Amino acid sequence: MTAAPEPAAPTPTSEQAATAIRKARGSLARYRWLALVTGTMLLVLCVELTIKYGVGSFVDVDGVMAYLEWVPFAHGWVYVVYLVTVLDLWAKMRWGYGRLVTMVIAGVVPVMSFVLEKKVHAEAETKLAALAERYGVR
Repeated sequence: MTAAPEPAAPTPTSEQAATAIRKARGSLARYRWLALVTGTMLLVLCVELTIKYGVGSFVDVDGVMAYLEWVPFAHGWVYVVYLVTVLDLWAKMRWGYGRLVTMVIAGVVPVMSFVLEKKVHAEAETKLAALAERYGVR
């Protein structure tokens, strides 16, 4: 007995492709913005930690630390929002798990989010442009 062939996946219409591409571009814009904010907050956090544990070992920095005590909390919440945008973009672009892990790690390694954001943006734009051309979407 032979198995019945599986039905082919339906081909998306031009309108469906346009909607998917528009949503992916929105996700990409949100990701770009949050990657830059997360990277900036991580650098500010590194400065705060350097002052607290580096300079603070030699000089009284309590006055300065009063102005910087919000930084770890802000970075933590910004990172959570960044993770949501990473998952959203990753799911819409249908990338592999390696890309997901790399994008997640980029939010906790100083400067990596800036570098990876540029690479992710270029690759996503290339993929979306190819899809737009394939389906005749402007």
